[in-house]
Amino acid sequence: MPLPLYLLALAVFAMGTSEFMLAGLVPDIASELDVTVGTAGSLTSAFAIGMIVGAPLVAALARHWPRRPALLGFVLVFASAHAVGAVTERFPILFATRVVAALANAGFLAVALTAAAGLVPPDRKGRALAVLLSGTTVATIAGVPGGSVLGTALGWRATFWAVAALCLPAAIAILKGIPATCEQAEAAGRPALRAELAQLTRPRLILVMLLGALVNAATFASLTFLAPVVTDSAGLDEWWVSVALVLFGAGSFIGVTVAGRLSDRSPGQVIAIGGPLLLIGWPALAVLVNEPVALSILVFVQGALSFALGATLITRVLYEAAGAPTMAGSYATTALNVGAATGPILAATTLGTRAGTLGPLWTSGLLVAVALLIAFPLLTRITAARGTQVLR
Repeated sequence: MPLPLYLLALAVFAMGTSEFMLAGLVPDIASELDVTVGTAGSLTSAFAIGMIVGAPLVAALARHWPRRPALLGFVLVFASAHAVGAVTERFPILFATRVVAALANAGFLAVALTAAAGLVPPDRKGRALAVLLSGTTVATIAGVPGGSVLGTALGWRATFWAVAALCLPAAIAILKGIPATCEQAEAAGRPALRAELAQLTRPRLILVMLLGALVNAATFASLTFLAPVVTDSAGLDEWWVSVALVLFGAGSFIGVTVAGRLSDRSPGQVIAIGGPLLLIGWPALAVLVNEPVALSILVFVQGALSFALGATLITRVLYEAAGAPTMAGSYATTALNVGAATGPILAATTLGTRAGTLGPLWTSGLLVAVALLIAFPLLTRITAARGTQVLR
């Protein structure tokens, strides 16, 4: 894999730490800013909504921007938003900084996903995506638990400052490591924006985007409220939150790595095997939450299955959107974050019911069930080569 891919993954690590870190900070933010846990959880949805809107919008605006300065600018805006969030005393302002950070993240990912796909042969997009997303999974292993520990020791604001600082080496890496390509030569071979947007009328592209959104919604429905699941439902000490996040992150890293090797050649196997196991895992976690060993194992397994299945579906988005070379990354980003926005919102509605803090786990199971009910009758169509045009 080319070195620039790993440099992009470093920036994704910084951004992934921010996107996932609220899983360990929601209770403290709610307490300090005098809002409910469900309201504080909406910060995850704010971030996702900003990315949903920002991914296609910023990608369209940045189609003719040189990639290196565009990526650098997005990282610096992202860092600035976290600095403002770290000092605010008002929840609406914190909410707004999450939207701004999301717009910057959306722009970065839209450009980075397209750049990553262009750095490798056409049949290795899954491997390239795995390298890029490894920044996110490493964030769940090291960045997010580290942020949780830092937040416990020094307060949640310290975590926001740490993310802002983490963006600086990422910015230097982009400046030094991403080549300044000839954008005019690249632009000459690009289709018009209207032609790229027309790809969204393809049924297979819409289908894989929907499935990716549903699986990611299931992931974020539980991950956002993992802290109260561990401390309230399981009755474990607060330090167990960091343990659970490390386990989920370790699983997600393995899941993305395995998916990167299989999603190009055997995506149907990943969906057919990983999907049912993921479906079983969420309700099993709800039922066995009072058993620390079972809780630990299931959190690890669910992290692996969630990211293996999610990464495979997002890889299919990139394949199906091959006719949109500058917008494909934004379509993948939008699919991911439609799920990241809706999952926590749906999960939050269950917190006041009899299910309590276990509600998000049951919500995740339901979302995966819906995805599989849609996917299984159409599995061969989802995983067929783009050239077969099955649903056209």
